[in-house]
Formats: sequence, structure tokens, C-alpha cells
Amino acid sequence: MNHLRLEIIYWSCLLIAMAVSTEAASVWKLPTAQMVYEDLEKCRQESQEEDAATLRCLVKKLGLWTDESGYNARRIAKIFAGHNQMEELMLVVEHCNQMEQDTSHLDDWAFLAYRCATSGQFGHWVKEFMSQKEVER
Repeated sequence: MNHLRLEIIYWSCLLIAMAVSTEAASVWKLPTAQMVYEDLEKCRQESQEEDAATLRCLVKKLGLWTDESGYNARRIAKIFAGHNQMEELMLVVEHCNQMEQDTSHLDDWAFLAYRCATSGQFGHWVKEFMSQKEVER
């Protein structure tokens, strides 16, 4: 009887884990520069042009931020995978995310962690990514 109960618990946990990972994987997709610009415009209006609030709104809409854990370093690294430095980028994002973590001031946390992470090479990649929209016009 106990063996059957353990087996049911095991399979239930496995199915829940599979459902959560499948849902998360199927929902998020790499953002394009076009998506970023469209969401940015919406966020500017929602946040009344306040920089930190606009940034947090944008990265939430893009699936790159949660208020519980901050930036999703893995997703950010996937966007810039073409630079072949995913591990290094993830380390930078995670470091800045932890260094600036402030759950009582979420907008500031998002803004300061972004500023920290983009102060080096990653900042150039972000500008390059965003300039793709300029080329499309």
C-alpha cells in the first residue's frame, strides 16, 4: 500500500514538473526589436514616462523579469546567443541582479541592475539589438 502511494506521489510530481516546464517553454519566445519597441511605447504610457518604471514594465512584458527573482539571466543570454558568450553574460546579469536586489523598490532594482549589467560589452550588444529596428524602417 505504501509503495503504491509513493508511486502515485512520484508520478504526480513528475507530471506537474513536466507541465510547468512545457508551459514555460511554450509561452516565452525570443523578442524581436519590433516587439521591444511596441512594448516600450505601451510601458512609457503606463508609467507616465518614468524611466525605472518604464524599464521594469518592459522587461516584465518581454518575460525577462519577475518581481520575485529579478532578471532571468538565461532568457537574456538566449537573446544574445550569437555573441557566443552566454555563460559570461549570465554571470554578469546574475551578479548585477543580486548586487542591486531590493524587493521593496522593484523599479529601482530593475533599473540599477540593468545599468550595472549594461555598463560593459553587454550594453553595446543591447544598442546593436535595438538598432535592428532602425534598419527595418
